[in-house]
This record gives sequence, C-alpha cells and structure tokens, in this order.
Amino acid sequence: MPSRRGSIALTDAEKEAFLNDSWTLQVASIGPRGFPHLVAMWYVVIDGAIHFTTFRKSQKVLNLQRNPKCSVMLESGRQYAELKGLVIEGNGVITDDTQFTASVMAQVGAKYNGIPVPTETPEAALAVASKRVVIRIDPVEIYSWDHAKLGGRY
Repeated sequence: MPSRRGSIALTDAEKEAFLNDSWTLQVASIGPRGFPHLVAMWYVVIDGAIHFTTFRKSQKVLNLQRNPKCSVMLESGRQYAELKGLVIEGNGVITDDTQFTASVMAQVGAKYNGIPVPTETPEAALAVASKRVVIRIDPVEIYSWDHAKLGGRY
C-alpha cells in the first residue's frame, strides 16, 4: 500500500495559517550530553520566520552556540482524526541586539497578552531586553500532517 503522507501534508497556505495561529512552540536543541533539550516557547512570525526571545545565558542559547541545529514543532488536536502538526528542522540563529529583542518581546506581548506594540521602545523594556537574545529559526526541512484529511480512513 503506498504512503499517504503526501495526502495529509499541509499546503503552503495551511502551513502559514497554522504557523500564525498556533500558540506554544516546542523547541528542541542538542544538549551538552547529546540528548535533545526540549522546551516550550511563545513565538511570533516575522518575515515568514519563527522568532522568540530567551535569556542570553539559557541552556538553549548555550546549545545553539555549540550546535545551531534544532527542531521546532507545533501541534493540535485531541482525537486521532484531529491531529495536526508542523515540524521545522533547521538552524537557530541568535541575534544579540537589544532594540530588536525589545521589538520581538513587544510583538510576543501583543500576540499572547493583547498588549499593543508601542511606537517607541520604553527604557524599561530596553533594560529587560538587554538580558535576552532573539532566536530565529532558519528552516532546512519542513514536514506536516493533518489527519482530518484522511476523512476517517486509517
């Protein structure tokens, strides 16, 4: 029996919508002992790429400095027929720019807390951002699934 993987993959438009509408990103980097280091992160999409902030001394930053390879996943659904997911394998690119970090933090605040993005960055936001960095995911491979496309045929 041929694989049905292609028939359940998300289209480009579905991937974009799922990426923009999803909530918690699972981020896996390679830990110091070679095991996956998995964390949940809030994120935003900027120019089509996933961005999130984290403390500059966090384990995920140390891992990505050592080896930029990572995987991120978004998923939804409770029943088998509802399962939907998107995985991006790629490289985590660290940006250490306080102004940009503050901007990404403001966009995350807007997405998750409904806080309007300020037109100017307050000094207090810059002070908080100075302890953080931005990680952008540059995709190498993307795969996805939507079991609803199976139409009840498993």
